Amino acid sequence: MKVVRFNSEDPVQRQFGAAVRKNVSLYFKENGISTKGDVTMVIKAVMMLSIYITPFIILLTVPMGVWPALLLVVLMGIGEAGIGMSVMHDAAHGAFSDKKWVNGLFAGTMYLMGSNTFNWKVQHNILHHTFTNIYGFDQDIETKAVIRLCNHAPLKRFHRFQHIYAFFFYGLMTLSKLVTDFSQLLEYNRSGITQEQHAKPGLENLKLIVSKILYFAAIIGLPLLFTSFNWWQVLIGFSVLHVTAGMIMSTVFQMAHVVEGAEQPLPDSNGVIKNEWAVHELLTTSDFARNNLFLNWYIGGLNFQIEHHLFPNTCHIHYRKIAPIVEQTAREFGFTYNLKPAFIDALVSHIRRLRELGKG
Repeated sequence: MKVVRFNSEDPVQRQFGAAVRKNVSLYFKENGISTKGDVTMVIKAVMMLSIYITPFIILLTVPMGVWPALLLVVLMGIGEAGIGMSVMHDAAHGAFSDKKWVNGLFAGTMYLMGSNTFNWKVQHNILHHTFTNIYGFDQDIETKAVIRLCNHAPLKRFHRFQHIYAFFFYGLMTLSKLVTDFSQLLEYNRSGITQEQHAKPGLENLKLIVSKILYFAAIIGLPLLFTSFNWWQVLIGFSVLHVTAGMIMSTVFQMAHVVEGAEQPLPDSNGVIKNEWAVHELLTTSDFARNNLFLNWYIGGLNFQIEHHLFPNTCHIHYRKIAPIVEQTAREFGFTYNLKPAFIDALVSHIRRLRELGKG
């Protein structure tokens, strides 16, 4: 795996990293609470899984017309996005619980979405969190089909319109993952990343194939077997499910890193980013809508991306409390804390950034 080193000659940067860790750690110590999740995470997991699974059970057992079925499919998509953002995400980071088996269990909800837990952990936990917004290292800002997400990526003439068409392609995120999981795992196997993670390439290949077969057998096979809908209606429902989930998750993910003020630095010729890691995370990430309680609950604290990147193994239920601590510490050390006050502010900022990236 390629490596980037973070190093700054500025002592203030080193002091910031130590100070923010100390201040946040003090919060947990003084309040006598764990950095992991609590019973509220279990309740949320049950709710999100129910939003996803219950409509599916109703579809399979209750005769209905096309439009009620379509509404249930949309509800499933909302539930799928909720599982991905606020259940699987924390568990994959080891933040859902202080018990490893519990984290493993809920990280496995990724398979319910037709995707792969191992791929996610490599792409997200390792590559994205270590090399945030660094082109060529962070796969999250690589060009997605016809969407240019980084100013260092090749520019095409059609990119000038990407702020208009991007959201259509965002809806294809989970659908594309159903296919690209295979090439992604192959890349990890070839580059040696799989072995570096103490995993066996052959076993991971087998798990991927088996999980895909089981997923398609359930999500497409069962409706064909137990409902009166014909094959093309089932495929439309399947597509609506994924477009709904993909649109929600992609939009939320992009509003944290591809917005105004979120930097996209490149390492120098020696592979060095001339910032300390904690400062790098601060400069490449953005918070938004911190006071929107429902949004924070539904998207699993992904609107607190600064806190998540500085403390990825801390459960999102704590982000709202530690965010003022992180912000105050950043300002004390003279660093910008990138905060978009409301959801619409972050959305508009993302659209403007897409327009900028489409021009050059």
